[in-house]
Amino acid sequence: MTDYAKIERQQLADLLLAVGPDAPTVCAGWTTRDLAAHLVVRERRPDSMAGVLLPRLTARGERVRAAKAQHEYEELVTQLRNPPWWSPVSNRLTDELANTLEFFIHHEDVRRAQPEWAPRLLPHGEQEAIWKATRMTARFGLRKLHVPVLVRSPGFDDLEIGTSETQPPRAMLQGEPGEIALFVSGRQQVAKVEIQGQEDTTDVIRRAKLEM
Repeated sequence: MTDYAKIERQQLADLLLAVGPDAPTVCAGWTTRDLAAHLVVRERRPDSMAGVLLPRLTARGERVRAAKAQHEYEELVTQLRNPPWWSPVSNRLTDELANTLEFFIHHEDVRRAQPEWAPRLLPHGEQEAIWKATRMTARFGLRKLHVPVLVRSPGFDDLEIGTSETQPPRAMLQGEPGEIALFVSGRQQVAKVEIQGQEDTTDVIRRAKLEM
C-alpha cells in the first residue's frame, strides 16, 4: 500500500527548502518558518497540543511553537522529514491515518500561497485516503452551521450532513476530495469547489469559520 503521508511529508519538506523560511502560507499570519515549527511541535511536543481540546491552554501551545520557530530553519525541516518513532501521531501505526490529510493540507498551504500555483492531479488512491478522512472533518465542521448540506465528490460516495426526511439538502458542495478537504478545514479562499443553493445559504457556507 502506498504511504501517502510519507510522500506528502517529503514533498512538503522539499518545498519548504525551495521557498525559504520567510515565504507566505495560506495560514493567516504564518510564514513557512511558522508552519514548519507547528508541524515539528505537533509531533515532538504532544503536551503543547492540549489547546486543541482545552482553549485555556492555547496560549501555552503557541509559546512552545514560537520558541521552536527560532531554531535554524534547515534544522526544522530536517526534523520534519524525520519524525521520532515514539510520536503519538507519527509512529508506524498512526502515521497514515493521522498524517495523510494533515500533510496534504499543509503542503497546499505553502503551494497555494505562491504565485501561479495550480491544483495537483492526485493519484486515485490518495484521493480515496483524503476523502475517507475528509468525511469526518466535513461532518464535524459543517454540522455546526445547522444547514442541511450535500457534499459530493464525483467518483466517491455522497455525504449528507444535517439532512433528514423533512430536511433535504439546502446546498450542495462539490469538488475533488482534496478541494473539499481544503474547504472544510477553513481554506475556502483557495479551494476549487462549486456551491449550489440559495444565495443566503451558500454565503453562510462560504463565510463560515471552519477549521480542521
